[in-house]
Amino acid sequence: MKLIHTADWHLGQTFHGQERHAEQRAFLDWLLAALETRHPDALLIAGDIFDVVNPSLRAQEMLYDFIVEAHQRLPQLNIVMIAGNHDSGNRIELPAPLMQRLNTHALGRVSWLDDGRLDAERLLVPLTDTDGAVRAWCLALPFLRPAEVTGNTALSSDKTDDASPNSYVAGITRVHQQLIDAARKHRVPGQALIAMSHAHLHGAAVSEASERPIVIGGEESIPASLFPADIAYVALGHLHRAQQVGEERIRYSGSPLPLDFSEVAYPHQVVEVTLDGAALCDVESLAVPRPVAMHRLGPAPLDDVLAELDALEDTPELPRERWPWLEIRVELDAPMPDLRARVDTALDGKTLRLLRLERRLPRVAAEDAPARIDLAALGPRKLFERTWQARWGEPPSTDVLADFDRLRQDVLDDEETPT
Repeated sequence: MKLIHTADWHLGQTFHGQERHAEQRAFLDWLLAALETRHPDALLIAGDIFDVVNPSLRAQEMLYDFIVEAHQRLPQLNIVMIAGNHDSGNRIELPAPLMQRLNTHALGRVSWLDDGRLDAERLLVPLTDTDGAVRAWCLALPFLRPAEVTGNTALSSDKTDDASPNSYVAGITRVHQQLIDAARKHRVPGQALIAMSHAHLHGAAVSEASERPIVIGGEESIPASLFPADIAYVALGHLHRAQQVGEERIRYSGSPLPLDFSEVAYPHQVVEVTLDGAALCDVESLAVPRPVAMHRLGPAPLDDVLAELDALEDTPELPRERWPWLEIRVELDAPMPDLRARVDTALDGKTLRLLRLERRLPRVAAEDAPARIDLAALGPRKLFERTWQARWGEPPSTDVLADFDRLRQDVLDDEETPT
């Protein structure tokens, strides 16, 4: 059996205010061609399908057009997709009854039985070969928000206080364990178990700037040991850097397109997985061509940056929607009011789209000057802790921090599409 693993499409993402529909459409067209060429039995999409919980109509249209076209070209293809932390689970599941007619399974949220246990059956998807025989079971676990697991008595233990920072990790661990136990009862000899999850694993490398913390508070990562040896392959989403975590069978496919200038040098790919019965046979990375080039110049003095800019190849034959994205980082000895004008002059006539111009001034320390606070580096949680300490003369309690974390997660979940 052959699988294609991908994740973190972030359809509808805007790049410093600019739409990226042409790039996203080009990736989906490439993926359709790859599916036709490689003839996999299943396509696994491990979350963050959209960039925001309320994606644009155009972003949704791209997804559904892709599913319809993939089914038309490969009617036997199993498609399984789960919601990530950027997605609305309800929105992902809304068209699920229609998508089932296209051999597509959309899992956006978890359900609980009357006794509080996980309804694992709805998260187990049989993967069939071209003859219709079940060759594997996909354990499709969408992203779990803290409120879904920290207040469930069936997921609690005597050793874990639900108010503790690690209650989320303990809860999500038990959900995985219950799902794995249920899958083992379904499997017959020769069938493989494939886990798909949207999570942050211990030891995995994160991107410099583009990944939202999956759970606010920093205690969200789970151990790779959560996936026992009888899981043939673990298809992960959330981290944009393609990587394996410890073992070859546990992998992030990474995002197919760079989502920030910090990801320019990453290899962007999907992963082809071959199974022999219940065992992993081979893993191959399929490089995704970059439809729009991305250049990151500097940090360097202005003259050096302008020399780099002059050396960039011009592509006048490209339509404007395919012009390369550009970030320029300039090191200055002193403020330069006409910096933007000088950069614009150098860009005149070039087929480049400047998205970001960063000025880097030297830091001057003064003994009697108050220390400057970098709010971006400090982050909302630490800022809240400092404010609370200043107001009340003592640090906030664990309960107060947990309430803050939940409120901020709710704000992030309720983000609307940028205008």
